[in-house]
Amino acid sequence: MRINLCSVLVDDQDKALRFYTEVLGFVKKTEVPLGEDRWLTVVSPDDPDGTELVLEPDGHPAAKPFKQALVDDGIPYTSFAVDDVRAEFKRLRELGVRFTQEPVEMGRVTVAVFDDTCGNLIQIAHQG
Repeated sequence: MRINLCSVLVDDQDKALRFYTEVLGFVKKTEVPLGEDRWLTVVSPDDPDGTELVLEPDGHPAAKPFKQALVDDGIPYTSFAVDDVRAEFKRLRELGVRFTQEPVEMGRVTVAVFDDTCGNLIQIAHQG
């Protein structure tokens, strides 16, 4: 068994696609129209056949309160692995990304948390 899809709930698929590709560096893999929304996925350019991240519309009534509760408590919705948290923090900050937690070492793991502009906090992490 392996993970092939995971989702992040977004408030605007176009804005999310721009942020996740142009800022974070993922690449679009799938885009299929589904009524007002799309089945929209991105992947790591380093693993184009790997796990797909679905940019899932947050239209379900439970989605926005759930997302807001996580943000209010400072809890990241998901985590992405990076080779160097401090370098990625610097790169993203220069692109205007707002961080809610600057890089911090937690034992062998270094993490930072940013706002994805689509209603989520996202963690970047590296285990040394």
